[in-house]
Amino acid sequence: MKKLIITLICIAFVVTFYLIIKNSQKDETKEELTKVKVAEVTHSLFYTPMYVADANGYFKDAGLDVEIILTSGADKVASAVMSGDVQIGFCGSEQTLYIYNRGAKDYLINFAGLTKRDGSFLVAREKIDNFNLDYLENKTILGGRNGGMPAMTLNYTLKEKGINATVDTSVDFASLSGAFIGGNGDLVTLFEPNALALEKDGKGYVISSVGEIGGEVPYTTFNALKSYIEENPQVIEKFTQAIQKGIDYTNTHSDEELAKLLVDYFPDTSLDDITTVIGRYREIDSWYDTTKINEEGFNHMQDIVAENGFLDKRVDFNTLVKNQNNE
Repeated sequence: MKKLIITLICIAFVVTFYLIIKNSQKDETKEELTKVKVAEVTHSLFYTPMYVADANGYFKDAGLDVEIILTSGADKVASAVMSGDVQIGFCGSEQTLYIYNRGAKDYLINFAGLTKRDGSFLVAREKIDNFNLDYLENKTILGGRNGGMPAMTLNYTLKEKGINATVDTSVDFASLSGAFIGGNGDLVTLFEPNALALEKDGKGYVISSVGEIGGEVPYTTFNALKSYIEENPQVIEKFTQAIQKGIDYTNTHSDEELAKLLVDYFPDTSLDDITTVIGRYREIDSWYDTTKINEEGFNHMQDIVAENGFLDKRVDFNTLVKNQNNE
């Protein structure tokens, strides 16, 4: 009997010791991951490749513990990065112009791109089967914050096409749906899945894509402080590589496969709706094939900002863009 008790005690001791070692190894693994906070300008399937990178564990594979934090408004994203509350910002590249032209010594630098056109859709109060830009003549369109890329891209496109319409910038980006439902504006520009939600509720109809008619720009990019990039080159490089893997996976898998992967990221949106939205963004060619930001697109973005009266002076491409992917 004593031998049995001693044997059981020994087994218990060995098992306990094994579990302690295993937990210790897990803790060490966690400690090895570099914590990186990312401020995203809005939570939208427009950014599918970033969520794919997270869902597939590409960040962790690169040794990064990435936390994506909703920070509504590109200006607020930039502030979060500048203050050090987050390490990486994800918003319109125009913010890096604003920061630099204010004379900041430690300014924001774009190091990777994700979306190459405006991700908002024009939503009208009536269904339009054969939409053309003339429909927008003398209409009022809720376009988001003054100085933000959605409103500026829309303004630029309307002027370029010779359409006389009013872009209302009195409503902030996060409140556009509510304002439109409340009776403001003839049309509204909305990211998905908000545009589809209005359609399903019978409150509006998607009639066109602003990005499709507005052309290519580095619309949403990843940025970080100049000092952070200089002090943490491996983090920036590994983060970019993970995003590239997310882009590659997105471009080689079906809308249905991607929807199943991302369903937990959009718990208030059905699997079918997520599939539809991803299809809409794929159809308008929303994403870059590579994270590399090109000079032509960056300068076109400056054209848009200048046309809207928000650019004090142009900035050299190589000052504000340090591509981690040079392919």
